[in-house]
Amino acid sequence: MKHRISLFFGVIFLALVTLACRFTLPETLQPIPSPTAAAPVTVQTPAVEPPASVSVPDLVSHQDRLVALYEQVNPGVVSLQVLTETGGSQGSGFVYDREGHIITNFHVVDGATDLEVDFPSGIKVRGEVIGTDPDSDLAVVKVNVPPEELHPLPLGSGEAVKVGQTVVAIGNPFGLSSTMTLGIVSAKGRTLESLREAPQGGFFSTGGLIQTDAAINPGNSGGPLLNLNGEVIGVNRAIRTTTMTALGEPTNSGIGFAVNVDIVARVVPELIKNGKYDYPYLGVSSQEEITLMMQEALGLPRATGAYVLEVRPNSPAARAGLRAGTRSSSIPGLPAGGDLIIAVDGRPVRVFGDLLSYLMIYKRPGDTIVLTILRDNKEMEVTVTLDKRP
Repeated sequence: MKHRISLFFGVIFLALVTLACRFTLPETLQPIPSPTAAAPVTVQTPAVEPPASVSVPDLVSHQDRLVALYEQVNPGVVSLQVLTETGGSQGSGFVYDREGHIITNFHVVDGATDLEVDFPSGIKVRGEVIGTDPDSDLAVVKVNVPPEELHPLPLGSGEAVKVGQTVVAIGNPFGLSSTMTLGIVSAKGRTLESLREAPQGGFFSTGGLIQTDAAINPGNSGGPLLNLNGEVIGVNRAIRTTTMTALGEPTNSGIGFAVNVDIVARVVPELIKNGKYDYPYLGVSSQEEITLMMQEALGLPRATGAYVLEVRPNSPAARAGLRAGTRSSSIPGLPAGGDLIIAVDGRPVRVFGDLLSYLMIYKRPGDTIVLTILRDNKEMEVTVTLDKRP
C-alpha cells in the first residue's frame, strides 16, 4: 500500500486462558493398615491394543509444494515505483494477460506522474494507467513488453474460497520485491469504505473483501493473494493495525483485506475497454451489524439483517418505497421504524455486508432485485431496479 494513504485501525485483545487440574483430598486421613495374610490372587493382564495409526503431516511435501508454487507464479508478479507531485511510493501488481495489462490497486497509482514497472526477470519499463476504479480500489496499467516475457496469473473463484484454506501473498513489502508470505483465509464478505466520495458526503462502501492473516505490509498493495493451485483469489488492498515502524509506517497485525477475485473478473475487462466501471446503486445507509441491545431498542424480532438507517432521495430504494427509521429510540442516533432487509433474491442477509457483497459481485446497473424485508414485524417483498452509483 502506498505510504501516504490512510489505513484502517482497530485493536485486537488477546485473552490468555489457563486451565488447571484440581485434586480433591479427603476431609480425614486414615492410617495405612498393616499388611495381613491373604489368599493368593490371580491377576490377568489385559490385552494391550496396538496404538492407532496417527496421521503425521508430510512437511517436506508441503514445503516442496510452496516452493513449486512460488516458482510458478512469481514471474507474473511485479513491483511498482510511483512518482507523484507530493513524492514517491511503491506497490505491487501482477500480469493479467499477454497484451501487457497489469492489475494493481487504485491507491497505488492515484496521482502518478511517472510509473515504473519492474519484473522479477530484471526487465524494467514505464507503465501507463489506462483504467481506475476507486470503488473497489483497482487499476489497470499497460506496459509494452514482448508477450514471451509476460506470465499471466490465472484468476480463481471467489465463490469457491473457504475460510481456513491456505493462501499466499506475493509482493513488494517495504521495497523487498518478490516476497512471499503464508496464511489462511480468515473471513469472507468484509466491508470497508471505498475511495470514492458520495455526493451527500462521506464515502461509498465496498464489499466482498477477503480477510487474511498472511502478512501484508506497505508495498504489498496491488499484489495477488493466491490459493495453493496458483490461482489469484484476491488483490491485496489494506491492513488493520495499531503498530508502526520507527518511520511511522503501519505494520502487519494479522488482519489484511483483499479485493475479491470475482469483483476483479467483472471490473478489469471494463477498465481495459472503457477506463471505468459502474457499480449498481441501491441508495440506502445501513447498520453493519445489529447487536442485542440495538434489537431491543428498535423493537425488532431478530438481530440479523440489514437495518435501514437512511434512504437517499430519488434513489432506487426511495422509488421502491423502502422506509428508513424516523422515531427516536433508547439509543441516541439510532432511529426506530426502519425496514429490516433479511434476504435479497432469496439469499439470506445476515449483516449489511452480505447485501453489499451480493450487489457488487453479481449485479449491474439496470438489474432488478427482490428484497425480503420486515416492516412493523411483517414480512414482505419489495422489487427494486438498480441504478448506477452517482
